[in-house]
Amino acid sequence: MLEASPLDEGWTLRHEGKALPAVVPGCVHTDLLAAGAIPDPFLGLGESEVAWVGRREWTYETHLPSVPSGHEQTDLVFDGLDTVAEITLNGRLLGRVRNMHRSYRFDVTGLDGPLSVRFVSAYAEAEAVRGKVGDRPGAYSEPYQYLRKMACSFGWDWGPTLVTAGIWRPVRVERWSTARLARVRPLVTVEQGTGVVELHVDVERTRVEAGLTVEARVGDRRVRADVVGAGAVVRVEVPDAELWWPRGYGGQALYEVELTLRHDDVPLDVWRRRVGFRRVELDASADARGTGFTFVVNGERLFARGVNWIPDDVFPSRVTRERYRRRLRQAADAGVDLVRVWGGGLYESEDFYDACDELGLLVWQDFPFACAAYPEEQPLRGEVEAEARENVVRLMPHPSLVLWNGNNENLWGFRDWGWEERLGGDSWGEGYYLGVLPRVVAELDPTRPYTAGSPWSGSWLRHPNDPAHGTHHSWEVWNRQDYTAYRGEVPRFVAEFGWQAPPAHATLRRALPGEELAADSPGMLHHQKADDGNGKLERGLARHFVVPDADFDRWHYLTQVNQARAVATGIEHWRSHWPVCAGTIVWQLNDCWPVTSWSAIDGDGREKPLYHELRRLYADRLLTVQERDGRLVVAAVNQCAEPWAGTLTLRRMSVDGDVTGSAEEHLTVRAREVGLVRVPAELEPDGAKEFLVADASTPMPTGGVARGDAGGSGRRAVYFPAPDREIPFPRPEFEVSVAPGAVTVTARTLVRDLLLQADRLDPGARADRGLVTLLPGERVTIGVEGWENPDAAAARAALFCQEPPR
Repeated sequence: MLEASPLDEGWTLRHEGKALPAVVPGCVHTDLLAAGAIPDPFLGLGESEVAWVGRREWTYETHLPSVPSGHEQTDLVFDGLDTVAEITLNGRLLGRVRNMHRSYRFDVTGLDGPLSVRFVSAYAEAEAVRGKVGDRPGAYSEPYQYLRKMACSFGWDWGPTLVTAGIWRPVRVERWSTARLARVRPLVTVEQGTGVVELHVDVERTRVEAGLTVEARVGDRRVRADVVGAGAVVRVEVPDAELWWPRGYGGQALYEVELTLRHDDVPLDVWRRRVGFRRVELDASADARGTGFTFVVNGERLFARGVNWIPDDVFPSRVTRERYRRRLRQAADAGVDLVRVWGGGLYESEDFYDACDELGLLVWQDFPFACAAYPEEQPLRGEVEAEARENVVRLMPHPSLVLWNGNNENLWGFRDWGWEERLGGDSWGEGYYLGVLPRVVAELDPTRPYTAGSPWSGSWLRHPNDPAHGTHHSWEVWNRQDYTAYRGEVPRFVAEFGWQAPPAHATLRRALPGEELAADSPGMLHHQKADDGNGKLERGLARHFVVPDADFDRWHYLTQVNQARAVATGIEHWRSHWPVCAGTIVWQLNDCWPVTSWSAIDGDGREKPLYHELRRLYADRLLTVQERDGRLVVAAVNQCAEPWAGTLTLRRMSVDGDVTGSAEEHLTVRAREVGLVRVPAELEPDGAKEFLVADASTPMPTGGVARGDAGGSGRRAVYFPAPDREIPFPRPEFEVSVAPGAVTVTARTLVRDLLLQADRLDPGARADRGLVTLLPGERVTIGVEGWENPDAAAARAALFCQEPPR
């Protein structure tokens, strides 16, 4: 039987004659940090102080022991090397590698002694390749498009420039005889209610030997097949298989598959994975509105409630299985049902995908190409196909994976960002996205759809980012417009859009120790990577609020409110237009370090107000006030499997708390549909002093994630016709009481956008909800975890809300 032994101890990191202990898996930066040799690049201006690390050569060393095992072959296996390295054993060259996204196997039979992995600077490799293939344009000046490495190592508009090197995934020694399982490619389908697992098996041999068989087991079903030549195909059928569903649509049934390679009935090697039976399609058919982009799972058409995922740490080896699960659990708890793995990062890990399988989170996986023209010459072309083949097969077992996407924004960049003229006919990646990658997916994983890029309209006959066709990225709004402009169009699928806000207060205090915080203080500016990021924040704020002068706490609160408002404006509008619009993917769920960014969860894992707003926006039932043909309507979005029936109560109110008009309407919305109720003309607010409240009293949906709002047990929408800076809010009056694990606020006036910043009570504290608007006489109880000594005065000091214009 194949024996595998981890090779994760006894490593040393060497540089210019100096040696220090190394942790494998890991990277140079984490080893230097552990040794106290560099400052923490996440704190203050530390990033700049460690820039030299990425421009040096580094060598990892250990000793490969001689272990008599009786096996015929011994392999040294690296699951991931970052990125350009030379591997030697006892002075003998084993190989040279140049791709972070691949694994490597070397025959070391009969060898032992000093093992060395010498990493060349990624900058040096990138410049050498650029010198060979010629210059290519990109969104950033760093040379990330010239080597197969996580692009955001070189910095992004939310990430630091920390160019890593190291043995970033596990390394082991495998000893085996006769044959081993070289590759197992599972095609998992459903045929007329029967689950089918078809395993395509590649076998590596030490010698030609008859009597090789494979046996596959799925549950209590077992099937055998003979190995002919270098492989075999074995098909297992599971009658009446329980289906795997995305969260909110059914359960996440998972079946263990075990494949055993035998010789004369003696087991040689075993492969185990979990699979789920489901059918996934992408409906990209043409209609009267353009070209759709709708996910269909097990015949059910979905409005995808998505978030974009970036690497959760700029040093990926630090992201543990537990951290993946915690972050993805946060996504699921916010009502998310789709996670897009963005193309400037990684093919994500088994731990990531296992969590998504269990949580019912659909995964859209980009191939790692982002925001640049990528050369198609060697040595890159061969590496691209090799990594694609390996990772497609590696991730195929996971039912959560529903889409392969060729790239992020490169087709759009070619057309709109001046690349076509600059390239002058040079290669730029089109051959990957429209040639190599769809061919690899069609050959290896025909059970899943492929799309050439995001955004992509499906054809060069249309603009790549045409909102009427395929996927659309909506960035003009953040860059140049007010977020109310989201209401100006109905894209078929919004794959990226977002609004910035700073991280939580405790995160800033940790990341910028000793700094007097201000929007433009040195540390705040260093931890703002977007082009004119603060300028866009300020302009976006000024359109809606009176921008506070020299009051950082107020600025911090209002920018977070504005982020939640902006994203809510887009999602409410687009969800109300289902099924024309079939999904939104917010940029972005997470951060890789403490930074002002578009994230809902900051770099320390703290949830911004946007996170809690997503829980409302992505609930199975959403009530929102929209405009149709110059009139107000209440849109009741029902993504449940049951109809939504109840009473819709409309109130026209003044900010002083007076009800100036009311009406009740019967609400009936069919399953998976949107219902519109016109607001009577006499209830539409007139001027900045009035607003509309819509409440839907309705039973809680079975298995849904709808949550009650203050003022009732159903859904609520509050509509103000004017920007906040024009609204004569009363001075907020409310009472605060505390109990273990709870803060209760009772409003005496209108209290708009009440927010408890729990991290101000204790850095480890967390509130269970974000922004809430209370009408006079209403109360809300906010659950608080991690606050050991409740105190009403401290709670009041941590509460923020809208105040009268100054």
